[in-house]
Amino acid sequence: MRVRAFKAGADFIDPTILERASGGPVYQLDLWMGGLRDCRRLLRAAGAEADLLLVEGVMGLHDGEPSSAELARLLAIPVAVVIDANAMAQTFGALALGLRDFRPDVPFHGVLANRVGGAAHASMLAASLRALPRPPRFLGAVPDDPALALPERHLGLIAAGEIEGLDRLIDRAADALAATEPLDGLPRVSFPPEPPESPVPPESPVPPESPNAPPRLLEGVRVAVARDEALSFIYPANLDVLRSLGATIHFFSPLRDERLPEGESVYLPGGYPELHAERLAANRPLQEALRAHAGAGKPILAECGGMMLLLERLIDLESRAHRMIGLLPGETAMQPRLQALSLQSVTFEQGELRGHSFHHSRLATPLAPAARARTQYGAEGEALFRRGRLTASYIHFYWPSNPRALAALLAP
Repeated sequence: MRVRAFKAGADFIDPTILERASGGPVYQLDLWMGGLRDCRRLLRAAGAEADLLLVEGVMGLHDGEPSSAELARLLAIPVAVVIDANAMAQTFGALALGLRDFRPDVPFHGVLANRVGGAAHASMLAASLRALPRPPRFLGAVPDDPALALPERHLGLIAAGEIEGLDRLIDRAADALAATEPLDGLPRVSFPPEPPESPVPPESPVPPESPNAPPRLLEGVRVAVARDEALSFIYPANLDVLRSLGATIHFFSPLRDERLPEGESVYLPGGYPELHAERLAANRPLQEALRAHAGAGKPILAECGGMMLLLERLIDLESRAHRMIGLLPGETAMQPRLQALSLQSVTFEQGELRGHSFHHSRLATPLAPAARARTQYGAEGEALFRRGRLTASYIHFYWPSNPRALAALLAP
C-alpha cells in the first residue's frame, strides 16, 4: 500500500521517523498555524496518490488548543486511540470510555493497547471494553518490548538520521502490529474539493493569509538553506512556499561546508547547535562567509538554533562557552528545563506570520527587540531582532501562514 503520514501540531523530529517508516514526505497539520483550508489541501493532495493516510496526534487526544480531537472532528478523520496498558486491567476500559465520550462529536475508530504483558493480559483488556455501553472496537495489542522504544533527548525523540538500526526497529514494530486490526476494517474518508471562496467555519482558527498561490515575489532569488545535524528543523511546507514564490533552494552544512552557496539570501532554521557547538565554532571560514553576507546587506532569516549560531557565545549544558559568529550581541545558555513552549505570531507590514516557540536555552542580549510576538492567547511572546537585513527570533515560523511576509524578509 502507498502510505502518507502526517503530524498534528508543530513538530520537526517525529516527522523524520514517520518519513522513514512511510517512505514519503511528512507534513504538519496545524489548525492555528496553517488553518483548516491548509490542512484539507494537504490531505486532499496526499489522498490523490496514496491508499492510506495516517495522522499522528499531538500530546493526549484532548490536550491543547486546538487539540488532536478538534483536528479529527473538523476533518472527519476517525481516531484510533493508543493506550499504554502496562500493569493495567479494567481501568483500560474506563480510559477508553472517557476518551471516546469526553467529546461525542469526535469520530472514534477504536482502541489499541500498547505494552501488553501477553495473551491473557490482552484478553483482560478486550473484556474491559466489551463491558462498556456501545463497546469500542478493540484494535489489538502490542507487546511490552523494550526493543520497540525510541531514544530521546531534551527536545523529544532523537531524529531518524541519528538512530542506529532504526529500520530494524520499524520492521520489528510492523511485525508486532501484524496481529492487530486488519487494514480492511479501516474507514474511508473523502476530502471533497472546496470552492475557492467557500466560507471557513467560524469555530476554526485560520491565519489571515489565503493558501492560494501568492505572486512569485522571490522569482530568481537563490536561497541558501542550512541543513545538517546541527540545524535541521525545516517544515517541508516552508520549502514548498519558497518554490511557489519563485526561489531556488541550495542546501549547505554549517558543520562541513566552508563556503555559502552562491545566492542572495540565507535561511538558518532551528536544530541542535548546542550538541555541535565545538564543531560550529571551529568552522571559521563559514563564519566569515556569513559575516560577509550580512556585511553586504543581504538578507538572513534565523530561527531559534539558527539565531543561537549568530550570537557571540553559546554556553552548553556543561557550562562550556563556545564562540559563535557574533552578528548579534549577547549569548545563549542551555538550561536543564524547557524555557518556552507556545504558538506565537509576529505582525509585519504584510500581516501576521504564525509559528511556535520551543527551546531550552536562555538569551541574554543588550539588543532591543524590533518587535514582540503575541501568543495565541494574546500574551507577550518572544522577541524579534532586526539588524540591517538580518531577522532573528526564537520563533519557528510556518511560512504558509503568510508567504508575502516571508518574501519580504528574504527578498534582496
